[in-house]
Amino acid sequence: MWQKYYNVTSVEEAKMLLAEYGQQARIVVGATDLMLEIEKGVRKDIFALIDISRIAGLDKIMMDEDEIIHLGPTVTHNQCASSKIIQERAFPLAYASWLVGAPQIRNRGSVAGNLITASPANDTISPLMALDAKVKLVSSKGERIVPLNEFYSGVRKTVMQPNEILVDIYFPAMKANQRGSFQKLGLRKAQAISLVNATVILTFKNDKIVDINQCVIEKATITLGSVAPTIIHAIEAEKYLIGKRLDQEVIENVAKFARQAATPIDDVRSSADYRSEMVRVSVLRGLKSISERQERDSLPIEPVMLWGKNNQKNHQGLEENIQHENGSIIRTKINGRLYEFNSGHNKSLLRLLREEAGLTGTKEGCAEGECGACTIFLDGQAVMSCLVPAPRAHNAEIVTIEGIASEGELSPLQQTFIDDGAVQCGYCTPGFIMSATKLLEEKPNPTRDEIKQAITGNLCRCTGYYKIIEAIEHASKIQENG
Repeated sequence: MWQKYYNVTSVEEAKMLLAEYGQQARIVVGATDLMLEIEKGVRKDIFALIDISRIAGLDKIMMDEDEIIHLGPTVTHNQCASSKIIQERAFPLAYASWLVGAPQIRNRGSVAGNLITASPANDTISPLMALDAKVKLVSSKGERIVPLNEFYSGVRKTVMQPNEILVDIYFPAMKANQRGSFQKLGLRKAQAISLVNATVILTFKNDKIVDINQCVIEKATITLGSVAPTIIHAIEAEKYLIGKRLDQEVIENVAKFARQAATPIDDVRSSADYRSEMVRVSVLRGLKSISERQERDSLPIEPVMLWGKNNQKNHQGLEENIQHENGSIIRTKINGRLYEFNSGHNKSLLRLLREEAGLTGTKEGCAEGECGACTIFLDGQAVMSCLVPAPRAHNAEIVTIEGIASEGELSPLQQTFIDDGAVQCGYCTPGFIMSATKLLEEKPNPTRDEIKQAITGNLCRCTGYYKIIEAIEHASKIQENG
């Protein structure tokens, strides 16, 4: 585990720490991937973590006067998926962001972190590559701009230097004569990395698109993920589309060209042949969805975030940089009560809560962010506490399952779980209740689909999902009736 953890308040401070520690330090925002690597012993060389998640202004999504969209380095996947700017002017990125993990993961994981992790299966790289994105890197020695198609040097390898921080991701907003689609194939709908993903962005000669199938394609971009060491372009497919219209024959031919561009490998999740064929299918589906104007149908206008009433990030600020190491104090508020911990600085937040605070209602089911049994609220958002470094709790507000009941009385949701038989072995129950509680704050009258979206990050070992959904619906009605 790490020896020192820094909660910093400025990029300048982060640059100074990187210059001091070099390869022994890592910048973190959500740390969802890094926590797994540390827990599994993959990363043994990390001495210091530098948390930039509470630096003011780094979580902005904005479009400038030149219609260039900028994503700050702490923008999370949920922020990206829910952003009207991204939904309207960079739709493939919005949809890809929404397909990452589950709501609790998307509340912590950042788009910048997804790029830097550099797995060819990462969902947001493909659309950002197709959007012709660039990244701005800074260090104590200066800054540089790197096009995303020059950013990767291999599997999980980038051109970033140990002393550099990514501070901006930017790309041209899609125009009125452009349409884009993102397709992902995983082993399940949520909590699964891509077997294959594909982004298609088409630019038509017509300024205004009335009948898309009669419009001539001026430019085409097709990027493929999880089928090569890095994200690749299906170059022959892109060339073939220029000057064409989207009829069935063209769509089928383009899909075949895209298949030929893929160079996948066999692994435990899929054979190379299957991946190649799924490239063809994914590109075909992407083009067909554009042709039928259905590419946006799968993303809700207001997707479930598990942010609660305010529907926004509620990170508590820091007045000064804080260094945590053995013996230092972590001050936090849990369930409305102030706590001080002088141990546990190099644990996960889950273990800090269970072992230092004695709050054992939050369960450890997988320690990988897969099961949701450890779901808590951190500064108003539902997160997987097993993937949060404990020092992130400093100057934060936390709610655990013990804080859901009020003055000894169960919440309506807790009561309906009992009344409707939604509790079986009970191990997963705290996580489900936490996710559903935040859902009902955010959407007091959720649809069944919204309930399912809210609990995609929670697994029931007893497969009792029907009763769980019924209990959430029941609690919603009770809440509606006061």
